[in-house]
Amino acid sequence: MSKTISVLDKYPDYELTIGMEIHVQLTTDSKIFCSSANEISKDPNTNICNVCTGYPGTLPVLNKQVVDYAILAGLALNCTINKISYFDRKHYFYPDLPKNYQITQNDVPICVNGHVAIRLEDGSIKNIRVKRIHMEEDAGKNIHDPATGESFVDFNRAGTPLLEIVSEPDINSTYEVRAYLKALHSTVQYLGICTGNMEQGAFRGDTNISVRKKGETKLGVRCELKNINSFKFISDAVEYEIERQISTIENGGKLYQETRLWDSKNKKTIVMRTKEGEADYRIFQDPDLPLIELDDAQIARIAATMPELPHQKFDRLIKEKNITPYEAEILVEDLPLANYFEETYAAYPSKNIINWVLRDVMGYLKEQKIDLAAFNVTPHKLAVIIQMLDADKINNHAAKQVFEIVAQSGREPSDIVQELGLDQVGSQEEIEAIIKEIIAANPTQVEQYKAGQVKLFGYFVGQAMAKTQGKGNPKVIQELLKKYLS
Repeated sequence: MSKTISVLDKYPDYELTIGMEIHVQLTTDSKIFCSSANEISKDPNTNICNVCTGYPGTLPVLNKQVVDYAILAGLALNCTINKISYFDRKHYFYPDLPKNYQITQNDVPICVNGHVAIRLEDGSIKNIRVKRIHMEEDAGKNIHDPATGESFVDFNRAGTPLLEIVSEPDINSTYEVRAYLKALHSTVQYLGICTGNMEQGAFRGDTNISVRKKGETKLGVRCELKNINSFKFISDAVEYEIERQISTIENGGKLYQETRLWDSKNKKTIVMRTKEGEADYRIFQDPDLPLIELDDAQIARIAATMPELPHQKFDRLIKEKNITPYEAEILVEDLPLANYFEETYAAYPSKNIINWVLRDVMGYLKEQKIDLAAFNVTPHKLAVIIQMLDADKINNHAAKQVFEIVAQSGREPSDIVQELGLDQVGSQEEIEAIIKEIIAANPTQVEQYKAGQVKLFGYFVGQAMAKTQGKGNPKVIQELLKKYLS
């Protein structure tokens, strides 16, 4: 794999240091501290109650499923699970959290000291250390009406359970940012604890980025890129910020610790606020929530539910299905697609399945803007199409025609082949007679071909396919043409 080009390549005297804080919205039925539904609603302020809207005198009650999900994530990311942890109050002016503080885990998080393995461009593995995973509540959503100047608050999201996964500053390139994000994104989806929908904010990341001259021991001034909701935008923002920070230093300017947003339209970062220090949050232990005490039996129970993880699937697909690392990586990053491939392979184990999935299936889904849940070509139906193709019952042109019809109608492939008469003309005798007829009818082209105009071979193939109405076996046609034109 060739090295990804980065703006950092222009500045060989500098190095990049990045740490990430990833917020993972959990798919529990209810919110973290109350029984309000944890679901997306288009109607504002419908999934709320006295607790998540901060009414005086209300008390939070911890959702046990959130703890189980946190343990599962910690184990998947090779963390130590703290047997005792607790919640804190983080104070800030939160217009979308009416308590004016967030319940989070600051001093003693539930998971610490893990790592995420990422695959570098040369195929080697690098471990990005995970400093901590902690549980916390999400805030609501501010809505601003530019026409009237009014602001509104939707509290549906307030109290949604989050895991915040905090890395050590071990990331040193934009490529590693994407690899780390994709590894985490796949992992939480495989665990079944998060939808991973970045557009809806279910998986979002804050990127802490600094640059320094090589050889310096002190980290550079850190800027936080906040609330960026796509892998591409995060990569673009990091690249811009590298250039901005290095140019500022080179021109004698001063960098400030601040939070910046990504303006995707103008492709630049803009200041959101000056970064607060720890003391600004006035953090102390929440007096309304008890200690979280875990034992070995509970952790073992959660560990027993661990599914196959992305890196395990990657290795297994290469070994069992004989596909390339590149092909395996595409599948692993998309769990529904990986399941589709495996179900098709189970129905009919062909080496051609991977090509159909990555080329035809992915191409059709992208073109039609649908997902696999709405796709008419089920794994069984794709297996039938490929089996007929491998058995020379239909040729590649007919197979693609059948695929398109099944995708549009959901009909059975074998019925379409029979109805349209797509059965391949494949017997040696039938095609041999056609080849002899074509050669006899085209003496000039035969002489030109024998004189060295080898491109005319395609002309003869086209004639044969036309004679067979597109149903001739291309392999047999080419073999016989080579025989009679030699």
